[in-house]
Amino acid sequence: MASEQKFVDFIIDQINFSAHITNKKMFGEYGLYFDNKLFGLVCDNKLFIKPTQSGRAFINHVVEASPYPGAKPSFLIEEKLDDRQWLRKLIEITVNELPEPKLKKINRIRKIEKS
Repeated sequence: MASEQKFVDFIIDQINFSAHITNKKMFGEYGLYFDNKLFGLVCDNKLFIKPTQSGRAFINHVVEASPYPGAKPSFLIEEKLDDRQWLRKLIEITVNELPEPKLKKINRIRKIEKS
């Protein structure tokens, strides 16, 4: 089942970093980016966040699942989707720990966005 844009919009609204968050549709699902840094996926209308040590400590009782067959496990966020402050803090923690995207990828993204 493909994810719905309505659900993605809800997640972005909950995170409340609108100036920094973008989404890109990929094969019926969505990648979530913070200033060109991929931090999560929406697959089958479920939110998956890239795993980090700080995120794991913040969540405390982590549920991990693969967003699609063959993918590495990510943090599956279901319980706290309605808690805007908690979700925003998790994204902030995650993005701060993730490495910067490689320049090659950023240039490719910019080229695609200009098309």
